[in-house]
Amino acid sequence: MPDLPSPEEVEAARTPAGGWKRDQIAAWGVPWPPPKGWKEELAERWKAARHDGAPPPLPSPADFAQETLDFG
Repeated sequence: MPDLPSPEEVEAARTPAGGWKRDQIAAWGVPWPPPKGWKEELAERWKAARHDGAPPPLPSPADFAQETLDFG
């Protein structure tokens, strides 16, 4: 199970160019390329795990669903 980082740990893991390394994001259970809202999703999971004392749920593909555009 991936360790969930605190929001501060996520920000501290930025590279000098301002992004995140692929292996670091993968260690947090986020797919590559990271979908829109991935930092907020991690922060919510981290907060939920701290409030109830239960281990955080494993991320599922639906949790990080990428938006698709329909031009039909």
